[in-house]
Amino acid sequence: MTSARTPTRLPRAERAARTEALLDRLRSTSDEARREDLRRELVLVNRGVAEAVARRYRGRGIADDDLVQVAYVGLVKAVARFDPDRGHDLLTFAVPTVRGELTRHFRDHGWAVRPPRRIQELQTRLIRTAEDLAHELGREPTEAEVAEALDVSPEEYDEANRAWGCFAPRSLDAPLAPGGDPDSSSLGELLVDASGEDPLTASDARVALAPVVRALGERDRRIVYLRFFEDRSQAEIGEDIGVSQVQVSRLISRILDRMREELQG
Repeated sequence: MTSARTPTRLPRAERAARTEALLDRLRSTSDEARREDLRRELVLVNRGVAEAVARRYRGRGIADDDLVQVAYVGLVKAVARFDPDRGHDLLTFAVPTVRGELTRHFRDHGWAVRPPRRIQELQTRLIRTAEDLAHELGREPTEAEVAEALDVSPEEYDEANRAWGCFAPRSLDAPLAPGGDPDSSSLGELLVDASGEDPLTASDARVALAPVVRALGERDRRIVYLRFFEDRSQAEIGEDIGVSQVQVSRLISRILDRMREELQG
């Protein structure tokens, strides 16, 4: 999906302007062949957004190229279903569809540890409901809105949501630095206490860490996931959660201190 006229990455303002111009032309024509051409151009203009969503799912056991192709499929579907006359922003409509396509792909192809069937079925409903609500509301729904629409408790919703992490378990001994630098620290090393004693064996750590991570707040869990599972830099994490790189460093130190305390009782 390439074009000599449309680079993969457009500046946000240019992408938004070109998208709106294409939507205006889409609204003003009833010729189906022309409308199809305009939809293809919309996909090309916004494919960088699909690639950005795909990058959030990297490092979970499915090849990056496959993730990008799945994200493109989601974008094509979203553009085909989008009604420009409803007045909603295209990307507000499209991003949940792209994300849903990716999570469906993981559900079907990416499990390393498959959760119980009831959780799998709830996840299927969760994807579909989140997409439907996004299209209806013109924005991404909150977790509470999705749970209410599903008629499930917050605990059931959280259980299904957490199970998306069962794709490609990461070793506590794996280097944290991108590229697998053997001199890089590992998550297990960062949990060693100030005396230098390792409070956990590698096998115990895998079991002990799960409830500690679950007990963290939503933002802290997000930081742990981005840093230790997706190998994101502090600058990338700051951009994701809306804080500075310095604040991310402090947050990571605080989170690790709290996890050490929990692990050591």
